[in-house]
Amino acid sequence: MQISIGTSMKADVNSAVAEVIGKANNPKLLILLCAYEHLKDASEQIANKFPGVDLIGTSTTSYYESESSDKRMVLISFGADAEVEVGILRNLSKAPLQDIASMEQKVSKIGAGDGNTVCIEFCTNDEERLVSSMNVALEKANIPIVGGTIFGYPADATGYAMLNGVLYPDACCYALIKNKTGKIRTYSELIFRPIEGANTHIATKVNLAKKELISLDGRPAADVYCEDAGVSRSELVDNVLVSPLGRVIGDEIFISSPYAIGENGSLINYKKINENDTIQIMELMDYDEIGAETRRQIKEENKKISFVFSVNCIYRHLLYTQRNYLTEYLTAMKGVGPHVGIIGGGEQYKKQHVNQTMVCAVFE
Repeated sequence: MQISIGTSMKADVNSAVAEVIGKANNPKLLILLCAYEHLKDASEQIANKFPGVDLIGTSTTSYYESESSDKRMVLISFGADAEVEVGILRNLSKAPLQDIASMEQKVSKIGAGDGNTVCIEFCTNDEERLVSSMNVALEKANIPIVGGTIFGYPADATGYAMLNGVLYPDACCYALIKNKTGKIRTYSELIFRPIEGANTHIATKVNLAKKELISLDGRPAADVYCEDAGVSRSELVDNVLVSPLGRVIGDEIFISSPYAIGENGSLINYKKINENDTIQIMELMDYDEIGAETRRQIKEENKKISFVFSVNCIYRHLLYTQRNYLTEYLTAMKGVGPHVGIIGGGEQYKKQHVNQTMVCAVFE
C-alpha cells in the first residue's frame, strides 16, 4: 500500500508543517498527529495546502522509529491505492447516533471487501457509547475499529478530534480506509492474566456516569482488590500498572484500570464496569515474550508490510518507561515494518473499549 510518513521536531508550527508535508505526494488521506499547542494552526494549514483531501487527526504523544515524543509532528499520507471515507461523530456524551446515518452511507460507499478495510478513529470521551454506536454502521460490513482516546493535553484544556481542519470537542473523527492492493489486519495484545488462584467477583454496585466500581460481592471494591492483590490501599493505584482489573466476558478478558480510590472504598476507572459484570484481579506476564509472539504472528500473516499503526495505553507506556523497556519495545516494532504509534487514555478495538492494551492495524 502506498503510505508515506512525514515527521518534524521543529518547535515552530510553520516550519514543522513545511517539513511534514514534504512526504505527502498526491494523497487520498492525511492523518495528522502533533502537539496540542500546534493542533489548530497545523490542521488549518494542512487543510488549506491540500484542498479536497480527506484529513483527520488529533494532539497526542507519538511513537516513531525508536522514540516517543509529545513534541513531534507526524503526517501519514495514504496514496492512490487507498479508498477513503472520513467523518465525525459529534456529541458523544449525549447523542452520537445523530451522525450514524451519515456513517452508514460512507460504509456503504466504500464497499469493504474481505479483510481489506479498517476504521481508524480518535475520540475524546464516552468510549463505550461510541463503540456501540459505531458498530451499528460497521458490524454488517465487518469493518473493525482500531482507535484511541485522545490523551496528553493540558489538564485545564479541552481535547479535540479534528476533521478537515476543524476541531471538535466531545467528538470522534474517523477514517474508513480500504486497501485496494492487499489486506488490512488488526491485532490486540494483552500482557495480563488472572492472578494465580484468582477469585471471581461480581460487580454489585456501580456508578456508570463516573466509571465508578462501588462494590464487589457487596463489599467496598478497594478492599476486595487489596485482599486479592496483597497490597494496602495506599499502594493500590501504583499497583494497577502490574495488576489491573479484568472484566470477564465468556473466554475473553478486557482490562479496566482504576486510577483513584473514591468515597467509601470505591474504585474510579478508565473503563466502565457494569452491574453484574464478572471481575478478576490480573497480574503481569512476561511482556517481552508476549510482544515477540505478537510480532512473529504479524510478520507471518502479512508477507509484505507497508505500515503499522498502533495505540498503546498510557499505563503500558508508563510501565515500559519505568522498566527502561520502551526503547527496546519501539525498536522491535520498527523491525516489523514502518511504524507510527500513539499513546491513548484508552483503546478501542472491534466491539470493545479497553485499557492497558496495545491495538494495531497492519497494512499490506
